[in-house]
Amino acid sequence: MRTLLLHYLKLSLLVIMPFIGSGQSIILSQVSIGISGSAADVSTTTEAGFVLAGGGKDQDAAMKWMIERSGGGDFVIIRSSGSTGYNDYLYEMGGLNSVETLMIDSREKAMSPEVGKRIREAEALFIAGGDQWNYVNYWNDSEVSEAIQYLIKEKKIPIGGTSAGCAVLSNYIFDAQHDTAVSKDALANPYAEQVSVSKSFIQLPFLENTIADQHYSQRERQGRHVVFMARMSKDFKIKNPKGIGVDRRTAVCIDKEGNAVVIGEGAAHFLISHGAADVCEPGKPLQWKKSSIRDYIFQGSQSGTPAFNLKQWPVGEPNEYWSVIEGALLRNKN
Repeated sequence: MRTLLLHYLKLSLLVIMPFIGSGQSIILSQVSIGISGSAADVSTTTEAGFVLAGGGKDQDAAMKWMIERSGGGDFVIIRSSGSTGYNDYLYEMGGLNSVETLMIDSREKAMSPEVGKRIREAEALFIAGGDQWNYVNYWNDSEVSEAIQYLIKEKKIPIGGTSAGCAVLSNYIFDAQHDTAVSKDALANPYAEQVSVSKSFIQLPFLENTIADQHYSQRERQGRHVVFMARMSKDFKIKNPKGIGVDRRTAVCIDKEGNAVVIGEGAAHFLISHGAADVCEPGKPLQWKKSSIRDYIFQGSQSGTPAFNLKQWPVGEPNEYWSVIEGALLRNKN
């Protein structure tokens, strides 16, 4: 009986082993949805740098900024929806071995060691727009997040993101778990269900205690951004939370030393608060008096407008002083 049982066990293993062995390759083939250039992996000398793009049309100058720092290696795009639009766009700029798009739209794919390995092979990484809650839900505490931290801490490559991809790059994020948040509603109730703020699974240097927002002026997101900062102070005990708001068709590029330049058609807003909000409670309008938030505004340009070094946020006079009275955002020009 024992011999017969062992015989059946061996036969069973012979049947299921091919499926076990092919599981990861099936996932990888589903994840890689297209590549432009050479499929052969290369190794180049890279330089760290970070791009926070505000959505809309990508800025060629910002993408070339990343390509230069990639050393001409493999540029990997990660996303959870959409298609391969970046592949030819970036490859045709020249100077890259390849551009590949990975569609990581499930927890199963994000946990694949082969997917993590492919991300680790990148010399530049860009997170496309989409839904940042999908990125948090699928990628947090996974092979994907571990691979990204490896690229940041060990390999030191250029990393960027646009719209939702930009949102997850700041150390604190509006994670959109319960859909989007509108400034008016968030100011009226900082703890409304839609106002969901969490710590990101990506921790970039120079963005400590910072939360980014995108499509900034076009969608009037200044009010909700202030609410996010108030929640950071209240929920995470951040003494002086900071924010970076980026307009559409605009990108903030941060080099390895922390120097920021603003590229594009719109502006970037660098916010820093002084002290906590006066009232930040469920069901009550936000109160943040005494012009406690300073806004430093830098208009973008194609050549790149120098901003400042993010190791030391501006201590001079801002462009505007912001305050919130009974849920109404007041912006006073300097």
